[in-house]
Amino acid sequence: MNAEFRLPDLGEGLTEAEVVQWLVSPGDPVALNQTLAEVETAKAVVELPSPYEGTVTVLHADAGETVAVGAPLIAFDVASDDSAPVDAPDAPGTAPSDGAQPNLVGYGAAPATAGRPARRHRRTAPALARDTAVLEAAPHDASPSIEPASPVPTERPRSTPPVRAYAKRLGVDLEMLAAIVGDRVIRRDDVDAFLGGGAGREAGALPASSGVHSQPSAARDAGPREVRIPIRGVRKHTAAAMVQSAFTAPHVTVFHTVDVTASMELIASLKDDRALAAHRIGPLAVIAKVVCLALPRTPGLNARWDEEAGEIVQYSYVDLGIAAATDRGLIVPNIRDAGDLGLVAMSDAIRDLAETARAGRTSPSELLGGTFSISNIGVFGVDAGTPILPPGQSGILAVGAVRRQPWEHRGEIALRQVMTLSLSFDHRLVDGAEGAKFLKDVADVLEDPGRALLLR
Repeated sequence: MNAEFRLPDLGEGLTEAEVVQWLVSPGDPVALNQTLAEVETAKAVVELPSPYEGTVTVLHADAGETVAVGAPLIAFDVASDDSAPVDAPDAPGTAPSDGAQPNLVGYGAAPATAGRPARRHRRTAPALARDTAVLEAAPHDASPSIEPASPVPTERPRSTPPVRAYAKRLGVDLEMLAAIVGDRVIRRDDVDAFLGGGAGREAGALPASSGVHSQPSAARDAGPREVRIPIRGVRKHTAAAMVQSAFTAPHVTVFHTVDVTASMELIASLKDDRALAAHRIGPLAVIAKVVCLALPRTPGLNARWDEEAGEIVQYSYVDLGIAAATDRGLIVPNIRDAGDLGLVAMSDAIRDLAETARAGRTSPSELLGGTFSISNIGVFGVDAGTPILPPGQSGILAVGAVRRQPWEHRGEIALRQVMTLSLSFDHRLVDGAEGAKFLKDVADVLEDPGRALLLR
């Protein structure tokens, strides 16, 4: 019998999603819970598992097309027996039919056999290991380390429709490029670097004869004088959220430049400790820990303004947002109960958050909530800025670059390591004096880590 799968509500009332890529085609057999496609919502890329076992008959949307929640997505030919899963709800918000077990995508039945069906592999190509760990454990500062690895089964190249069209126009084989960039989404910059003989070729990642013909620079420069990029996905959601925040909460930003030499010496000593070598404790982890220690002393910065209730809601816990720059745009996933973590656990949590974000696997639930955020602008060589508050939060701290410069130290001028902290806050909840007090608490510990003992 014919069964239709409609796009479910992927969480938090999202109304639409864009099909990033299909992992099946008409005529393909699929197993229950096999991944059918990757779709991008306003918050994250989500894999859609199949609620049926059968054969794909129709794909109702092409890659790159935006589909409304509740609209038909894919159709199957399934066996008409009592064990077959029931149809998906016909409209968003409809409860699953009797017998269906809710899951990430709204519904689906338990597998009839044990084990998890493996995703259908499209090809086998030489994949390259990529070190997605972050320098100094900072999500903004990924350091690609490309090394040859054993051939492993990989999926179709992951890229957006504009990038696929761009690569096709220039004659670039995305499957060969996917062997260089690994399992992350291929970007336009990757195509340009490939044509220009970038880092991938210098690392010996490509065979001598790749079948890809480089275009002369003049030919590449003869393209259109302007490029129009659709506003959708994370970029669309971020823009709407930032506009809402900027015109709802009265922002105030205060700055403080601090001598962090002692903290940098502490970090260097931790790196030399073999027992901690695997944790890669960096400045961001230290600052995140200090922030969690300082927030209880300024509760207005760990709160939200509830307009409807006419109340200020203060939190007794810290869900710490860490701004991460990804191929899909800026996202702010959260470390749950960060205030309960020690320095080592904080470093591990930031590293995991960064790797997940850069791989495009941050789930919608990880982007929800958050009580205070940190943005590490220093990895871009920036000293200070005026960060915009994430909606619903009353404070965000921007961390500037660490620079060696002349500084007054113990009555003399010495070469010290200096950093600027930029704190934006909602002036409805936090006065200037409170914002300055918080910055001073953080700065005092960064100048002398031993003062952390005084914050509890």
